[in-house]
Amino acid sequence: MQQKTSLTWAMEQYDDKIILRLGGVLTRDTLLPLWEQRSSFLSKIALDSQPIIWELQALTRIDSAGFALFCDYLYQVQKQGQPQQLVNVPKQLLTLADLFGLSHWIKPFLL
Repeated sequence: MQQKTSLTWAMEQYDDKIILRLGGVLTRDTLLPLWEQRSSFLSKIALDSQPIIWELQALTRIDSAGFALFCDYLYQVQKQGQPQQLVNVPKQLLTLADLFGLSHWIKPFLL
């Protein structure tokens, strides 16, 4: 029996920051709903110039497709000029950054 996997995400807005929480599995099989909400997700962030904290502690698995989507989100926020940090980054994400030659780009975001 195959175990069901899913992706969860939530945005928490505070006076001094926005926390974006990703949890579960970020893979090609689970990323479509997050991709479909990309415009509204990024526009909510763009309306505010607060620092973005990506909380990744509950992210249990990420594949190359999930990594590509995550990097796209990071890049879009970076283009808006908002400071952002990654906290509780899973080792699998760092391994993918190494494999794709993006460790130097990800490193400044690490808390």
